[in-house]
Amino acid sequence: MPGKPANLALITLAQVLALALWFSGTAAGPAMAREAALPPGFLAWLTGGVQLGFVLGTLASAALALPDRLDPRRLIAAAALLGALANALVLALPVGSPWVIALRGVTGLALACIYPVGMKLAAGWARREDAGLVVGMLVGGLTLGSASPHLVNALGGLDWRVTVGAASIAALAAAGLILGTRLGPGHAPAPPFRPGLALLLFRTRGTRLATLGYLGHMWELYAMWAWIGAYLAASFAAAGAAGSPALASFAVMGAGAIGCVAGGLIADRIGKARLTIWAMAISGACCLLAGPAFGAAPVLTVLLCLVWGATVVADSAQFSASVAEYAPPGLAGTMLTVQTCLGFALTLPAIHLMPLLAERYGWGGAFAALAVGPALGCLAMARLLPPVAAVRPVGR
Repeated sequence: MPGKPANLALITLAQVLALALWFSGTAAGPAMAREAALPPGFLAWLTGGVQLGFVLGTLASAALALPDRLDPRRLIAAAALLGALANALVLALPVGSPWVIALRGVTGLALACIYPVGMKLAAGWARREDAGLVVGMLVGGLTLGSASPHLVNALGGLDWRVTVGAASIAALAAAGLILGTRLGPGHAPAPPFRPGLALLLFRTRGTRLATLGYLGHMWELYAMWAWIGAYLAASFAAAGAAGSPALASFAVMGAGAIGCVAGGLIADRIGKARLTIWAMAISGACCLLAGPAFGAAPVLTVLLCLVWGATVVADSAQFSASVAEYAPPGLAGTMLTVQTCLGFALTLPAIHLMPLLAERYGWGGAFAALAVGPALGCLAMARLLPPVAAVRPVGR
């Protein structure tokens, strides 16, 4: 039977493949717009529909305790099959149909049983000394999988339907791979979801501050991911430069995979709160620099965005780890569910505001508005920093 490294590799690869579903519609959106006149807000809802479905799916999964009642490997496989089907059905519909958005919502429901359940599956193989690396690998898998549709677009000359179809094929492969894994020695039922106690998330100081930090992080993350491709395409055009915005978008989002692994390792050394503050400070600065970098030489714009892509998600897993650490005994499952749902719900207005702000204030103004999130997140997480210990004189 495969051991820990092989199982973690299979779980991570399955996550990479399955999560290609997340941004397949987003990556295909610009080509859809060139092919047909789209209803107002349609491009934003290609991502927003997934976010909404994910929120509802997470709540339903937690309320029904699906990861505990069912074998998590079979649950992930079934969800990957559902997501692949919903994604593929987009190809059968007219471009701009409202049913496309409905299918994106179903895709989000499926992803709610893939990403969080995959984290639980990987946690069964984690030990205290390597938990940061294990969690970082899984979030890195989410990041790389989310970036992959942009790589398909970057191949050039391909119809947008190829991007969507490739994501469904990847999800089918993920379903097969995950069934080849086994449960780790630390696998255990998650704490039950207790809706009546959800308000304790904000009554407990540690979970309240970690959640406020997470909300600041999420205000920026998915809006940046959803619109970085459009920003780079417009910037390249403004500079009158040749290049592949799709390939640059893949590199920028893919850099987050490296950031996740590095962030997990660093957090184990310097502490979760300190890592999140540094990551949000850098990514927030990138939000403000996106305006001056717009229309500059592509190499400068892409370099800025690579730093942004690496830091915007480097802290992601540490917010959940912080909530789990500070949650009252037996309530970690409830706290994490509420935190996740609030965070993904907040991505909806952020994603939908971006095109409106970009139209009125330009890309610089739109991305500057995202900097508010990490700034407030830094303030919240700073209150979780341990007090500076007094240095005791030698001999006392």
